[in-house]
Amino acid sequence: MELDRIAFEYAPIGLALTENRVLRRVNQMFAEMFVARSDYFEDRSLRELYPTQDDFDRIAVVGVQGMRDSGRYDDERIMRRIDGDLFWCRVRGQSLTPDDPFQRAIWSFSDLSETRPVVKMTSREKDVAALTCKGLTSKEIGRELGVSHRTVEIYRARLMKKYDARKTAELVSKLSGMPI
Repeated sequence: MELDRIAFEYAPIGLALTENRVLRRVNQMFAEMFVARSDYFEDRSLRELYPTQDDFDRIAVVGVQGMRDSGRYDDERIMRRIDGDLFWCRVRGQSLTPDDPFQRAIWSFSDLSETRPVVKMTSREKDVAALTCKGLTSKEIGRELGVSHRTVEIYRARLMKKYDARKTAELVSKLSGMPI
């Protein structure tokens, strides 16, 4: 089993073993990613790694359903390092206890900072960004949000400036983290 321990500890991706959303063991890459020593994380709630309590609660609802369906869950989300910095992270999990998915699980974490910077957005900018990524036009977004299409275009222009995008397709690419 020494080889298993070495593989876990030195894996080139952040790994964490959790019980009921409490960290029990993490590897070196996880500790580096979240900016603390490995032993810091023992017996700490995953809540510390989320920007808000709402984010932590929302992911629990969505995640537990996915894990009940297949035993696995994955997404890309904004996480919080111990020093408070926010970053985009790809998270994948496998339940080790299918009847109670969060009772015991193994998770991998990949830092997406280099390709997906965190950009502060207002609530309305988030709404416009999400609907833009769904492929809606300014007029459709305006109807959905109860504002004029010109107002939507103002918000979209702000987003394009924040993300340094020249076209809507480039903005969508940067918002989704996908290359164009």
